Amino acid sequence: MKKIDLGKLVRPSVCGLRAYSAKEIPCKVKLDANESPYAYDSRKIAKLAAAIRTNRYPDPESRELRKAAGKRFGVSSENILQGNGSDELIYYLIAAFSGPVLFPVPTFSMYGIISRALGETDIAVPLDGEFDIDLERTLRVVKKEKPKLIFLSSPNNPTGNCFSSERILKIIETSKGIIVVDEAYQPFSSEKGFLPLLKDYPNLVIMRTLSKIGLAALRVGFLIADPQIIREVNKVRLPFNVNSFSQAIATAALKDRGLDSAIRNIVSERNRLFLAMAKIDGIKPYPSEANFVLFEVKDPVATYNALLKKGVLVRNLADSMKGCLRVTVGTPEENTVFLKALKECAI
Repeated sequence: MKKIDLGKLVRPSVCGLRAYSAKEIPCKVKLDANESPYAYDSRKIAKLAAAIRTNRYPDPESRELRKAAGKRFGVSSENILQGNGSDELIYYLIAAFSGPVLFPVPTFSMYGIISRALGETDIAVPLDGEFDIDLERTLRVVKKEKPKLIFLSSPNNPTGNCFSSERILKIIETSKGIIVVDEAYQPFSSEKGFLPLLKDYPNLVIMRTLSKIGLAALRVGFLIADPQIIREVNKVRLPFNVNSFSQAIATAALKDRGLDSAIRNIVSERNRLFLAMAKIDGIKPYPSEANFVLFEVKDPVATYNALLKKGVLVRNLADSMKGCLRVTVGTPEENTVFLKALKECAI
């Protein structure tokens, strides 16, 4: 059999990458992936799915979905581009505008992974001691490197806090590139987010997703920006990128205010988790505006394994946040199980 030297064929920027690992670990209580504990109504899903003709391609422009998203977010459908989750939209942004690509760290890993996969320079700027943007350092880098794209996740994953609005605005006003404010966790935040400022800043792009509010299986995300930016990014969008099932279910869910009730429940439980964790010796939870709580322990590996033995799966952040674990907010029952297990195995 003929042998092929793949090392000579694969792009150098890809050779050095590691595939993103999303392992499925069997457990009774799954609190590791920032998913909502509340699924969308299965009866509504069945009714919507039954009306779909599987022999036809989906609407390539996702017109009804974009219309529903526009009403939900208070913008025109011309301001919206649909994606197969936020990951795909990050890919499209970098493909359309290239690099350098700047982002603070720690943050969502896909900004860097996709930048490197596309052969673009990625620039990581550490957050300050309060998990906020180091504005002075960031502005120095912006002036020197002139990044074409800056990704700011607010609320930020994995820290859970919102970045200072004043610092974000200063970056928007200073940079000549595109500023992407990733608001994946904004529905759980007490802050309004940056949608109201969209008309004031033509270089501002906002990302939203349905994955955190009960529709992770659909893989539906949105870019919200000036129509000129939407048109440019749409040039690199793959045709039929959001399937018919996802379009139909997401459109219905965006019109359904029942999602808001689930969000309120998660926020209430997040606050309960934080207060209860703060009372456990050896545990330091950090305030959160997202659907998870970052917490520090003396021995994260031992604590992670001890929790897993009790059937509770959380996220070990050894690669990005030394000494920390992250727990997703679950149902009240799941959170109670987690708290009991944490008290018993806190190290």
